[in-house]
Amino acid sequence: MGFCLLEHLKTQPFWLVVLFTLGSLSVLRFSLAFLQWVYVNFLRPAKNLKKYGSWALVTGPTDGIGKAFAFQLARKGLNLVLVGRNPEKLKDVSDSILAKYGKTQIKTVVVDFTGDLDNGVKRIRETIEGLDVGLLVNNAGISYPYARFFHEVDEELLKNLIKVNVEGTTKVTQAVLPGMLQRKRGAIVNIGSGAAIVIPSDPLYAVYAATKAYIDQFSRCLYVEYKKSGIDVQCQVPLYVATKMASIRRSSFFVPSTDGYARAALRWIGYEPRCTPYWPHTLLWAVASSLPESVVDAWRLRFCLAIRKRGQLKDSQKQE
Repeated sequence: MGFCLLEHLKTQPFWLVVLFTLGSLSVLRFSLAFLQWVYVNFLRPAKNLKKYGSWALVTGPTDGIGKAFAFQLARKGLNLVLVGRNPEKLKDVSDSILAKYGKTQIKTVVVDFTGDLDNGVKRIRETIEGLDVGLLVNNAGISYPYARFFHEVDEELLKNLIKVNVEGTTKVTQAVLPGMLQRKRGAIVNIGSGAAIVIPSDPLYAVYAATKAYIDQFSRCLYVEYKKSGIDVQCQVPLYVATKMASIRRSSFFVPSTDGYARAALRWIGYEPRCTPYWPHTLLWAVASSLPESVVDAWRLRFCLAIRKRGQLKDSQKQE
């Protein structure tokens, strides 16, 4: 059959042969990309996280994605250092984890990322001294209460966005990394956002998106710097997840629960420097990438203006 096809092509005009060749190469490229997508999302085995170390440190573990990460890591048999600002919530999460996974060792560190960060990081260093911390999950982060134009962002919110999302992630990484270097193994997972990577812009969330763009570039640079030192650095890029920060209560096919996201996230640790662990999110990313940026920008602006309107309405009702 292949021989007959070649013989037939010899009788065709040159331009038709060129088009056929280009089309065949495009089909081959798409087929290989699809097979790779299937493999990494459904067939590739997760890495044994214990090979990085027996302890994992998670920031922002009292709610949302961070809490789900803590439970999933305990399920995998790792001991936990939980870093958050509310001691009561830290105790509640610790008790809940111990009730389900009784063999887990848990240490808690109270750090207010919007407050005295240097002292907080000092407490983290003191707590992890002598511990085999092989995995760091930088999850702590804040966003806007609701969408707003840049000139409407007050000084306190602006300061906290940069301090928590940028400075907090950077300094916690700086505190944990030296131990990984000494042991020549470790993994760092920084939680980014589709707002900075998947879509060309996130109007009315400008500062939040910019801080997450920093996380993406920070992660990529560290990945290149420390890959040969046995340390895997990764920026995970979730789209919408059913969390309080996203103001989404119910999960769906395209919006996973925090547990659903965390289960998927653990399977990707130690592989690509940037990833979207929850596979339906990759479909949305593909759609967004296929559209003209101006179309995505216009849609996102309309979407965020509607969020701003609802937020302003709630504010006015509270004042009344």
